[in-house]
Amino acid sequence: MSTPQPSPLDENDLEESFSHASGPGGQNVNKVATRVTLTHRPTGLSVSVQDTRSQAGNRRLARERLAALLARRDAEAHEAAVQAREKQRRRKRPRPAGVKRAFREGKRRRASVKSGRGRVREE
Repeated sequence: MSTPQPSPLDENDLEESFSHASGPGGQNVNKVATRVTLTHRPTGLSVSVQDTRSQAGNRRLARERLAALLARRDAEAHEAAVQAREKQRRRKRPRPAGVKRAFREGKRRRASVKSGRGRVREE
């Protein structure tokens, strides 16, 4: 399966919030809200990015990652639908003649075993 390509996001569907990041970055990280959390309202999916020391860079990365996440989710849903169709197709296809013959022979054998289970007559 190929890597999903990020699709353009509708800005009206996004909720963006900023907070202080953690980790290296010194005074910039401690004073500036550089962590970006981006939520896609229709799906509820969310990504949080604090990779760079700049808020603008983190906003760009968050949009890219959210688009990739949505594309991967769509691709997985499509793949699941294809697998379900294939499973249904396999279940509905007719049995091969050899399998049917073996199945009937097994039933005949079982029937003959069961037919020998009668009461013993005393004469």
